[in-house]
Amino acid sequence: MARIRLFTTPICPYCFSLKRFLQEKGIEVEEIDVSENEIALEEMIKETEQTTVPVLDIDGEFLVGFDRKKICEILKIED
Repeated sequence: MARIRLFTTPICPYCFSLKRFLQEKGIEVEEIDVSENEIALEEMIKETEQTTVPVLDIDGEFLVGFDRKKICEILKIED
């Protein structure tokens, strides 16, 4: 199974939507609040060159935003 990390903040509505989508699909994620974890924030910025969330890390492949089609394609799940 893929290692999946979700970089979020507590006030991001897209983060809530993405987290709910993954839960509905039965996908387990490690959620990381970058507003409280500076090391994770720095990693996210280094990997994506962006400061926006959500960011999904699927086995080292970083996706910025909630791109359902791309997520389903990478995880090989139905939308």
